[in-house]
Amino acid sequence: MSTQYQPISQFLSEIDHDWAQLIATVGECKFEAKSEREPYEALVRAVAYQQLSTKAGDAILGKFIKNFGAFPTPEQLIAAEFDTLRATGFSGRKIETLKAIAEGAMSGLVPSREIADNMSNEALIERLVTLKGIGQWTVEMMLIFTLARMDILPADDFGIVEGYRRLKNLDAAPKRKEMADIGKVWSPYRTIASWYLWRVPKI
Repeated sequence: MSTQYQPISQFLSEIDHDWAQLIATVGECKFEAKSEREPYEALVRAVAYQQLSTKAGDAILGKFIKNFGAFPTPEQLIAAEFDTLRATGFSGRKIETLKAIAEGAMSGLVPSREIADNMSNEALIERLVTLKGIGQWTVEMMLIFTLARMDILPADDFGIVEGYRRLKNLDAAPKRKEMADIGKVWSPYRTIASWYLWRVPKI
């Protein structure tokens, strides 16, 4: 086990036999956050993956960044033509969301990294879901993969609920509220629990 996450993996292993077996199968936790990113960039990236596979999201994001030559500033994103963004693979609805994020970054609604680091998970979610097209899942992806918050459980993420269904050999995956309740026992390390659930082997 990696030194950094070994105590957390041990904590999860002691929940029950299924968790112990999962962690033994998957091995050491290699969770890494892109902590150099600003919340603006993290949210834009998360939108690319909304309701899409990782492969599809990667392809769209690759075209998007290539179009600008680098990750665009909020000013560049606001100025970009609809058809240009559409050609990279974003839907019309997602383009509206991208523009809203860029405008939020310029107005201060989307906080800087420094400000975000001093805000609670709940405060960030409450603030950012006011943006058009941004739901709790999108903010949770930012909390996990950019701000490296250790106690986040995206309770309606398909990969997580499906992973839990396979872990426990259930007939149906839990709904959001049930998943959130189940996950309370994994606190304060629900992010690492999520990382493992994304990796439950497919039978």
